[in-house]
Amino acid sequence: MDELSITVVIADRPYKLKIARSEEEGLRKATKAIEDQIENYAKYFQYKDKQDLLAMVALQFSVSAHSLEDQLKYRDNEMLDKLAEIDKVLSDHLD
Repeated sequence: MDELSITVVIADRPYKLKIARSEEEGLRKATKAIEDQIENYAKYFQYKDKQDLLAMVALQFSVSAHSLEDQLKYRDNEMLDKLAEIDKVLSDHLD
């Protein structure tokens, strides 16, 4: 595996990571999204330290992830139902 050592900074703290080179772009985008959201929260909310903002960002991203998971499950179930309907129609016509 082609590994890469990088440092990302989140909430003013550096984190050294070893990642697959193919993961770098996604990791940097995720880091930027976190930093952007921390900055956004800092404009509108009072906080004692960046840990408070980081906790809110983590909560927001977690809620979004769970919402997307629920949407995917719903779509998967809907697709399976439609495929079952198509299978029944085709089976009925082939018999």
